[in-house]
Amino acid sequence: MTLSLYDVSVPALVRGLENLSRQIDKGAAHAREAGIDPAELVQARLAPDMLSLAGQVQRASDTAKFGAARLSQSESPSFPDNEATLDELQTRIAKTIDYLRSVPSDRIEGGDDREIRFRSGSRELQFTARDYVRGFLLPNFYFHLTTAYGLLRHKGVPLGKLDYLGTIQG
Repeated sequence: MTLSLYDVSVPALVRGLENLSRQIDKGAAHAREAGIDPAELVQARLAPDMLSLAGQVQRASDTAKFGAARLSQSESPSFPDNEATLDELQTRIAKTIDYLRSVPSDRIEGGDDREIRFRSGSRELQFTARDYVRGFLLPNFYFHLTTAYGLLRHKGVPLGKLDYLGTIQG
């Protein structure tokens, strides 16, 4: 069996965001039980020069939606980066998942060698679609998911490896 570009990208992005949503649910429950202001979680940072939890969720969302749009040669929805509560972060995650699920697989299938070009800061990046997924999209997406997980753990949210991985199917 051969895995397509769609198979290794969009379902992985959806799964990662679904797992992140469950982690934020656990964060909200922890805040209630521990009497912590949920804003403390939303604004948490691992280091002063790193993005907050809100920023990590926003970047994971952007990475996923821009990735699917680039791969399918379509327009990505635009979301303002103004989430200030756990509920607002959940709404953004849900909107991103809805968008990802709307991307037809046939818009991505067969495009492994399609050119992907975009600006990142002052640099213009250029990849084949295959190399974009392997070398940029998934590593960048998982960086933000992992950092969000680490922020929640750092703030005392009782998360474990399976909260990050989600349901394991064999």
